[in-house]
Amino acid sequence: MLRIYFLQQWFNLSDPQAEDAIYDSESMRRFARVELGDDGVPDETTILRFRHLLERHRLTEALFEAVKDLLTEKRLLLQTGTIVDATIIAAPSSTKNATGARDPEMKQTRKGKAWHFGMKLHIGTDCQGRVHSLSATHAAAADIAQMPHLLHGKERVIYGDQAYWKEADRQAFEARGVRYRVNRRPLSSRPLSERWRAINRARSRTRARG
Repeated sequence: MLRIYFLQQWFNLSDPQAEDAIYDSESMRRFARVELGDDGVPDETTILRFRHLLERHRLTEALFEAVKDLLTEKRLLLQTGTIVDATIIAAPSSTKNATGARDPEMKQTRKGKAWHFGMKLHIGTDCQGRVHSLSATHAAAADIAQMPHLLHGKERVIYGDQAYWKEADRQAFEARGVRYRVNRRPLSSRPLSERWRAINRARSRTRARG
């Protein structure tokens, strides 16, 4: 079950998606040590209960820190810059908790023109795409509020999309010698100039490579 939990974190899988992935992917089955012919694949409810067990006993952060320390020890984690981002982990709108009520961890949010229900995973990675920090919230949580939880404190540069832009943060980070490369957000009264749109596109390409 712990291996399936790691797969969820690494591949941004909801509980139903994790169950489906184990059925569909031989490599994931090998990692999770599940054989279709011998073991029953854990269903989404079992996966949900195990995840809640870890969260209830505050083990998720301890596990993540242990993995991060191992990667750092093996020199597989570089801590010179951070890219911050968030992804929505969708869940059925009928998702219930143990009391039978709609799970309070899940909320609805709008992204573009589409509405989504579920949780949001906020991620901090190095510029090679290796995750060093994460935070989970309901889907409606503001991305920018999670930025302090996604930084390791030794950054020389920070990248993020417009959801993380804040002028006060830019001034504070640059005063400390940290390059603030978060995409600039337009003001309601003043759209971005073509120069800033070009800068944002260049920064987005860097984030995509990470």
